[in-house]
Amino acid sequence: MSCGLALAAALMLSNPDVAAAALVPPPAPDAPVSVAGEPLFADIVARSIRLKGLVDGWGGVRPAAEAFAAFRLEAEALAALDLQGHLVLKERGVDGDLKCILRGISEDMPKRLDALQAATSADEQAVAASELAYLLDDNAAVITAPPQPEV
Repeated sequence: MSCGLALAAALMLSNPDVAAAALVPPPAPDAPVSVAGEPLFADIVARSIRLKGLVDGWGGVRPAAEAFAAFRLEAEALAALDLQGHLVLKERGVDGDLKCILRGISEDMPKRLDALQAATSADEQAVAASELAYLLDDNAAVITAPPQPEV
């Protein structure tokens, strides 16, 4: 047995993940590719996670006007990046869910911000903040989720 084969056999027997990975067939040439590692999409994910952390830190209460105005500018910039991501995927000819979801998030973000800004009671603010946090979480999750084949 050659040294290479002996080493490969030893590694396969010592780490079950190696053997499991060997059983996974290679992706088809037309398999969907994740965009999560691309700079634009990685930026969207990072911003979404950071903004969600801020919303979670509010404890369901909208922050003071100046802090909320600064947050709103960042969230609107994120919505613009989501639309840019949609347009990039559209230009590539991608006909998948991510393209549509990014556009929907870009359109929904200002509405969620308006709802939080208009909320007067603590209960209304808590609901609006929760919906905004969910949207921000979804924004990151749809990009980082493993790509699915088109149907």
